[in-house]
Amino acid sequence: MPKVSIIVPFYNVEGYIEKCIETLVNQTLQDIEIILVNDGSKDNSILIVKRFLEKYPEKIVYLEKENGGLSDARNYAIPHAKGEYIAFLDSDDYVEKDMYEKMYALAKKENSDMVECDFYWEYPNKKKVDSGIVYSGKNEMLEKVRVVAWNKLIKKEILDKIKIQFPKGLRYEDVEFTYKLVPYLDKVSFLKKPCVHYVQRDGSISNVQNERTQEIFEVLEHVIDFYKENDLYDKYKNELEYVYVRYAFCSSLLRIVKIQDENLQQQLLVKTWENVNTKFPDWKKNPVLKKNKSLKDLYLKTINKTTFKIYCTILGLI
Repeated sequence: MPKVSIIVPFYNVEGYIEKCIETLVNQTLQDIEIILVNDGSKDNSILIVKRFLEKYPEKIVYLEKENGGLSDARNYAIPHAKGEYIAFLDSDDYVEKDMYEKMYALAKKENSDMVECDFYWEYPNKKKVDSGIVYSGKNEMLEKVRVVAWNKLIKKEILDKIKIQFPKGLRYEDVEFTYKLVPYLDKVSFLKKPCVHYVQRDGSISNVQNERTQEIFEVLEHVIDFYKENDLYDKYKNELEYVYVRYAFCSSLLRIVKIQDENLQQQLLVKTWENVNTKFPDWKKNPVLKKNKSLKDLYLKTINKTTFKIYCTILGLI
């Protein structure tokens, strides 16, 4: 059994995938398997992958499927993974050479269900470190976890047991996956070192905003339904409400700013306000929001129907 299985779907990333794979085959942790999933790629990515496959047949597992998107490719690969722990990596990103050695060692030392590391936001001319908050317990994790899959090492037996998957055909797949995973993690450890280079490129899905921006509400609805179906909602309802509100009025609003179609912008603004205040009419009384004192939380506390319009005007949305 490999110590770590690293799942890397790829689709038309010929300019990035060589660096990604290079950092994986040269990991200081030798006992790994690298699962490369060809999600119907149409460019020369496959030629690069096959070159590595010929050179490192003992490390690389190659899978091929019709194009179904990132979530579908990850879901397809999970049953093929043989590692004690599973990691996910996007094919346009790359990692530090000792990432999985350090994360695995910490996981074994602390008997962790999951290990999370810090990472770099990598722009063409600069880098900045994303240093996460060390949270304690599942309620606080829901509130503060960074919802990306690729800075985490997850015990495979947990994924095998609960069988959660990434949502096919939707953006924000890491949001749904992470929040569904949280209740089943009894021990989480933190490697306070940036190990992943999160490469920012203009054409990536995360940097293109359109009508799909509103899919965040569908994803959050899936999460809430999951908690209700598994009798978890009452235990975590305050955190789930807080998360919903924070996404709606913070990150989602900033994505709406980037939409070029003004009519669509207006539709999403109305939908944002109505979704929050229909689903959680008393959200201003949320105990998580009340206790928090960050700038983001102070901003949320000021929001009402009037100030929401003011903020949208400042952002150029009205």
